[in-house]
Amino acid sequence: MKLSISPLAEHDLEEIGDWIAQDNPVRALSFTKELYQQCLLLAEAPAIYRERPELGKGVRSSAYGRYVVFFQIIDDTEVRIYPMDFKMPLEIHRV
Repeated sequence: MKLSISPLAEHDLEEIGDWIAQDNPVRALSFTKELYQQCLLLAEAPAIYRERPELGKGVRSSAYGRYVVFFQIIDDTEVRIYPMDFKMPLEIHRV
């Protein structure tokens, strides 16, 4: 399936990298690449991941390290990744 990452989720990836880089710039780069690879894996078989109805219709999640990737399957053709910073409700983040 096609993978799309919302602008806010892209921003979260950058912030995660910036936070890790404060202690270890090399690990920041490798971790953000690994997290992006996890997003690509989601697109290969998205239906196997946990459903999260409390966050919205069709929302699923996948844990990676200390982070949780939230996504939806759109029209059986696209996996849309939403922000990983869940301080605010997912509904607010949708862009």
